Amino acid sequence: MIKHKRLAAAGLATALVLAACGSDDDSSEPADEPAEDVTEEPADEAPAEEPADEPAAESDVTLGIAFDTGGRGDGTFNDSAGRGADRAEAELGVALQELEAAGADDRGPNVETLAGAGANPVVAISFSFGDAVAEASANFPDTQFAVIDGFIPDAPANVTLVAFAEEQGSFLVGAAAALACECDQLGFIGGQEIDLIKKFEAGYVAGAQQVNPDITVEVQYLGAAGDDSAWAAPDKAKEIATAWYADGVEVIYTAAGGSGQGTIEAAVEADKWAIGVDSDQYLTASPEQQEHILTSMLKRVDNAVFAIAEAAIAGTLAGGFVTYDLSTDGVGYSTSGGYLDAYEAELEDLKQQVIDGTIVVPTAPE
Repeated sequence: MIKHKRLAAAGLATALVLAACGSDDDSSEPADEPAEDVTEEPADEAPAEEPADEPAAESDVTLGIAFDTGGRGDGTFNDSAGRGADRAEAELGVALQELEAAGADDRGPNVETLAGAGANPVVAISFSFGDAVAEASANFPDTQFAVIDGFIPDAPANVTLVAFAEEQGSFLVGAAAALACECDQLGFIGGQEIDLIKKFEAGYVAGAQQVNPDITVEVQYLGAAGDDSAWAAPDKAKEIATAWYADGVEVIYTAAGGSGQGTIEAAVEADKWAIGVDSDQYLTASPEQQEHILTSMLKRVDNAVFAIAEAAIAGTLAGGFVTYDLSTDGVGYSTSGGYLDAYEAELEDLKQQVIDGTIVVPTAPE
């Protein structure tokens, strides 16, 4: 069943712009508002009354979201996409339809069901949807599709492929881990052992070694390519993390979807640090867990989904390849909890060096 969700509309925010598709330096963040000119009111005049927020005008666009296994509630990747969809519904007035795949066999039918029901664009939230979207885009040539993290060789003009520089955000949380722990042992737990997740590993290790060249990083993956259980194996992640913490690892970064919850639980029990991924996991953690979430690598899937919806409304969504990186705030790190306050200057300097190209972050483990 397609879920139809209607949220209370919020006030209009500054629009995100999905720049010309086919570029790899598109901006995903709202432009900064100009500073407000504040002047004193004459003494005999009452200040102007603030206008009440008005609901967003309804759009004729229906945004379809095809979640992969795990869907909403994973606390990371899918939830970030969900926030972007909800924001588009609230601020842009789009109708929202969504389906969640229970398994690999649902991906193709779900994408086709959304397109057949009138959703346009249809956004698939996983690289796993590549084949499904390739087929659906041929069956529905008048529908725009997008794939988060996807790659389709010779993608047709009605498909937008959205990528992120995960290695850059991971570089910063790796540096943060090394700065905060002043230790010689870190850990990285990945989901499927695929090139996409190896970007997280490569950036994390490089960032840690930028701060401490002698630091070692333990690495383990929860499954091989195609093993969807790797994204939902918190018990397995907890077992690995518990053993590493006992052996002296101080901080563990997990890029494995919902499996990362197991690392957080192990960090609480060991009184060590965990690093979240994709979303700011501090914000949805329990107070006890918050004391052990050093930071999270932010992957702004929410911004990408919102920008796709906005471009669809404007009629400028025309396929191509788009990359979100540090220069567009497409990736980054969270500061919730204040645990990185003492290292802000160093982290921001490293961030700027990456943006400037002074530091080139590897995309694959060395």
